[in-house]
Amino acid sequence: MSRISSCLKELAAKGRKALIPYFVAGDPSKALTVPMMHAMVEAGSDIIELGIAFSDPMAEGPTIQLAHERALEHNISLQDTLSLVAEFRQKDTTTPVVLMGYANPIEVLGYKNFAGQAKQAGVDGILVVDLPPEEAAEFQAILKEHDIDNIYLIAPTTQQNRINNIVKLATGYIYYVSLKGVTGSANLDIESVQAKLSSIRQETELPICVGFGIKDAHSAQQISQLADGAVVGSAIVDRMAASDSDEKALSDVTALLAEMREAMDTA
Repeated sequence: MSRISSCLKELAAKGRKALIPYFVAGDPSKALTVPMMHAMVEAGSDIIELGIAFSDPMAEGPTIQLAHERALEHNISLQDTLSLVAEFRQKDTTTPVVLMGYANPIEVLGYKNFAGQAKQAGVDGILVVDLPPEEAAEFQAILKEHDIDNIYLIAPTTQQNRINNIVKLATGYIYYVSLKGVTGSANLDIESVQAKLSSIRQETELPICVGFGIKDAHSAQQISQLADGAVVGSAIVDRMAASDSDEKALSDVTALLAEMREAMDTA
């Protein structure tokens, strides 16, 4: 059983929901990435989604697009990101780490090389935004050989026949995009999310984690009442960008996550 599955099963047994923060590796500096990961765990995070910096992050809103740009200014590469995960693993061998990114850097490295290096670094899952299940057979097989979970997105507009195909391939958890558009946009429509999650659950027993639109303790609490986990990205990246020092960034982000953790645990 993967670290992701073990984590989510353990949380479910305790009646708790996963808090899953996201930020881009190398933003605002390479030196802050690993300390930020450890601080997130200390603040109550259960799984970390680490963005792979890319020049054309099409699913992202302005906040996270700028985070990718800042990271790339430091010339961070996919292999640098894997090295940061390996550094994190020197002290934390428990917390699942999911990489989230785009196909191009992975294809440049090569599927087999990526999977081998990712496994060695301690990566538990990968979510490739622009690699649809219809085109992912080779990658899926290689990930399976290396015991790396392949996590897929389902959107509000995803048709039922496609949902059926996705849940057959996905492992770890399903990432449900709570709203139409890019990251950081609009507000949550809780009734719509609830209806869609009910529909997806008829097709799979995989945990479902919800992202996009989760900005504060209240929205995290709302989602935790419906889903198995809440993914927060733009709100974290905003605080990191607004901080004038690494210490302030750590303080601001952990304060937000601690508020979310408390709200989710009392939902």
